[in-house]
Amino acid sequence: MRLYADRRGVAAIEFAFIVPVLLVMYFVTMEASQAIETSKKVSRIGSMVADLVTQQNTITKADLDAIMQIGTSTLQPYNRSTPKIIITAIEVTTDAEVKVVWSRKLVDGTSAVDATKDTATTIPATLKVAGTFLIRVESDLAYEPVITWSPDGQQRLGLTSAFNKISMGETYYLRPRRSTTIPCSDC
Repeated sequence: MRLYADRRGVAAIEFAFIVPVLLVMYFVTMEASQAIETSKKVSRIGSMVADLVTQQNTITKADLDAIMQIGTSTLQPYNRSTPKIIITAIEVTTDAEVKVVWSRKLVDGTSAVDATKDTATTIPATLKVAGTFLIRVESDLAYEPVITWSPDGQQRLGLTSAFNKISMGETYYLRPRRSTTIPCSDC
């Protein structure tokens, strides 16, 4: 009976029940805010890269690769995964024909050609204006939450099964600003 009436350990037991819940709430809130900020940065990559490309009269592969590297640096200090950036120059020859003029991509830090010249592509119907030129920039990131990330890339037990990579992406279409087209001499 005396043991039942003793209340000295009640606060410690309540603390032990509440602390895990508070820690989970803290980490989920932290991760959600970081994911929202990273999503904004992925969107910023697309708009910034498109803006830099559309300010050029002519461009080269080296210029495009440098612009995509600048876009990648926008994600700092987030560095758990790398973005995929695709820049495509599109010519609308008629209302029905939309063709690729040149295209470059940056995937895992490596630049390469994406779509080949004169292949058909799609654009939103509102942008299909005959005789126009567009730059399309696609930025994608497979976001890895910090609670699932490991430096060696190995999947661990626990939260990794509940939270996997979150796909974030944005597509921007801009028209050239200083000329009617932006030719790429070595693309």
